[in-house]
Amino acid sequence: MHNELPYRIRRSDRASRVRVSVDPTGGVEVVLPRRSPASAAPAAVAELRPWIERRLRECSAVRAAIAARGATLPYLGTPLALTPQEGRTRVHRRGEQLLVPGDPERATAAIERWYRRAAAKEIAPRLDAAAQALGTTYTTLSIRGQRTRWGSCSARGAMSFNWRLLLAPEPVLDYVVWHEACHLRVMDHSPRFWALVRRHCPDYEEHRRWLRLQGSTLVL
Repeated sequence: MHNELPYRIRRSDRASRVRVSVDPTGGVEVVLPRRSPASAAPAAVAELRPWIERRLRECSAVRAAIAARGATLPYLGTPLALTPQEGRTRVHRRGEQLLVPGDPERATAAIERWYRRAAAKEIAPRLDAAAQALGTTYTTLSIRGQRTRWGSCSARGAMSFNWRLLLAPEPVLDYVVWHEACHLRVMDHSPRFWALVRRHCPDYEEHRRWLRLQGSTLVL
């Protein structure tokens, strides 16, 4: 007999159907439309149990990977030791140390700001080189913090990249830059597009797979 899966129930006036979600901490939530019977919750959990258990394992692996970093943060594959300093308001890198504010709440916000600035400096020259190699140009570059998107290219050539890519190994960042730069030539994901990516980033499938499996660990 299966062990019971703990979950919480939330009623919603806006929900039109039963929804089940698993948050990064491993909590399971069942959202019920206001008029749904209470029995709909255990029925949904039973039906989706294999998916829920898979997501719980994934979340557990993510938490373990983040915990394994200890008092360090990755920067394009290099671990940087976090060194809190009282009175500090801005983050500064000194070799393989990251000098951060002593207050943990201020430190997190300051670290994100530092990674955003660093992302612009890392990505701009890579994107310039890729666009030149492809014989094309882009219009703007922005650094964002989307939860599920690593980069984008608009039809007008506006490029955006996720600052969290700096928490990944350097080849992964390079792949995403090439991926989006290739969209300047081919806007869809047709075989022609992937052939263009492969021409400039032969190992792209390996880096794409890494992002799919490890992308959830790219958090502070």
